[in-house]
Amino acid sequence: MRSIRPVVVASILLIVAMCWTVPLVAAPDAAKTLAPYFLVEGEESTVDQFPLKSTDVQVSIGGVIAEVTVRQSYQNGGDRPINARYVFPASTRAAVHGMKITIGEKVIIARIKEREAAQAEFREAKASGKTASLLEQQRPNVFMMSVANVLPGDIVDIELIYTELLVPTDGAYEFVFPTVVGPRYSSQPEATAPAEDRFVKNPYLKEGLATPSRFSIATQIAAGLPIQEIACPSHLVKTTWTDKTAGSVTLDESETAGGDRDYILRYRLAGRQIASGLLVYEGPEENYFLLLAEPPQRVSPADIPAREYIFVVDVSGSMHGYPLDVAKGLLKDLIGRIRATDTFNVVLFSGTSALLAEHSVQATPENVARALALIDRQQGGGGTELLAAMKRAMGIPHAEGFSRSIVLVTDGFIDAERDLFGSIGENLDEANVFVFGIGSSVNRYLIEGVAKAGLSEPFVVTKPDEAPAAAEKFREYVQSPVLTGIELKTEGLEGVAMEPASIPDLFAERPIVVTGKWRGARTGRLVVTGHGGAGEYRQEFDLERTEPSEAAAALPILWARTRIGRLSEFGPRSVDPQTKAEITELGLKYNLLTAYTSFIAVHEEIRNPGGEAQNVKQPLPLPKNVSELAVGGDTRSVPEPGLGWLIALAMLVFGSRCAIGCLRCRPLSIRF
Repeated sequence: MRSIRPVVVASILLIVAMCWTVPLVAAPDAAKTLAPYFLVEGEESTVDQFPLKSTDVQVSIGGVIAEVTVRQSYQNGGDRPINARYVFPASTRAAVHGMKITIGEKVIIARIKEREAAQAEFREAKASGKTASLLEQQRPNVFMMSVANVLPGDIVDIELIYTELLVPTDGAYEFVFPTVVGPRYSSQPEATAPAEDRFVKNPYLKEGLATPSRFSIATQIAAGLPIQEIACPSHLVKTTWTDKTAGSVTLDESETAGGDRDYILRYRLAGRQIASGLLVYEGPEENYFLLLAEPPQRVSPADIPAREYIFVVDVSGSMHGYPLDVAKGLLKDLIGRIRATDTFNVVLFSGTSALLAEHSVQATPENVARALALIDRQQGGGGTELLAAMKRAMGIPHAEGFSRSIVLVTDGFIDAERDLFGSIGENLDEANVFVFGIGSSVNRYLIEGVAKAGLSEPFVVTKPDEAPAAAEKFREYVQSPVLTGIELKTEGLEGVAMEPASIPDLFAERPIVVTGKWRGARTGRLVVTGHGGAGEYRQEFDLERTEPSEAAAALPILWARTRIGRLSEFGPRSVDPQTKAEITELGLKYNLLTAYTSFIAVHEEIRNPGGEAQNVKQPLPLPKNVSELAVGGDTRSVPEPGLGWLIALAMLVFGSRCAIGCLRCRPLSIRF
């Protein structure tokens, strides 16, 4: 048999080589699904396929508030007018409250409008030949910029401004600027997909190709207290100190292709201090506060109850290679150190899912070794049916007397995030849900949303050397929360509206953060209570003794952004009309970008009579260390029966794995 096999192999490969030119049959339109695709260059040499030339970011951090200005420069280097579209990410906490467009000497301040009204105005300007810009939110962390009628040689500068709150965890502050939207897996039919999901169908560059667009970022930090250290684990940077409490950080000159991964900046105050206390801003009609209440020290309980851990592991195409390798190392650390008195299970998923066992098993050395061997065999391939996998994990029979924790490990590259959040929220009485985001540019909306929906903490591992520390933090959090049963009461205040409305248990050593507004005099106090490892917890904050500050002028938009998030981002995909109306009203009142409000800027001069222009979607680079399997080519065609027969024959000869190895038919790579 050994002597025959090479002949059979050669014969099959020869037949495939001779027949590979069999044409592909296009699937019906109804079968087309939203999918990212690779850019095919050179189709029209007269059209500039990369109109976005640069992104420059200026960050100013004062205390716990970051003000961010993003400048995008578009230039048409081709011979024809173009309409450009660019999809880009932002922080999940970003409150976008300003935009302007500059064309030559002309500066136009963008206006906030209801989304449909802004779209209609943009379409009219586009058709009439006016240069215009439209900023829309596709996800809380995914925005789309559309620019109409960019003439040959034009330089169009667009500036947007957002604010976000920085909350320290374990004494460390972290600012993250995402640079690229990772390719999203979607099974939605393209013809019926809602408008906010169509950003998924975007061109990407091949693996290893950098975008011609330049990226730069500079950060100023004024902490108000002595800074112990500043570090940037994602990029090479230069740090210049102004004094002990302030400094500036810029990219090193060698960072010429830094736009393919999240920019992560961390700093720690001397003595592991955190900025806690009360900030107050008095407005013309309403007043606002920001409360940061320092938590008690963690106290480990003497007796930890029995635990059940279910590890839900993403082995889809986008996890192929580096991300899956990092995940394997993390899981070896987590599973390898489960106590013998605990039970565990493993759910592996891509397009489908598979279980280690129908019931969770005891953490014996034999079962741990079997689970690690199963995980180690995975290579990554196929789609990302995350919601089905989580439902399967939640459906595993629950042993009485065990506290269940579901641990999700993924890069989050799916488009149905809110469906997942809703499912987790509906099952909070059954399990705690923790999430590890793996990769250089994870979908932070999904990662942070899962944590918020599961009343837990998110963990993001961008490099292999971060995995052990993340695993150790997870063990600490699960074993002993910092504070439970937290309540915030107000005394002597009128018309109080606080966000969040209720405060979940604290797993991390971070301050309790509440934004709020009230009407009337600055009297009364805020009282925080809870249960810590050392007993009852109580802190009081007196408003009369807190002087208002102009430095707190961002509090109104931070309060509104937090409220919008609670209303729209972590519930079911469908938003009722009343909630939609409230979100729209908040967006218009506070000048905020939301799912239902957009920024529109129009240059009233007719610069391109007739409005004839080529539509261009700015291609994105694949996030660093993400395989081309995350895109997988055009899946909207299916092979002729003859080609399928050849592939089936090859599989019969070589076993269950296709020796041809084409990306088009690569299935779930769960191998037992």
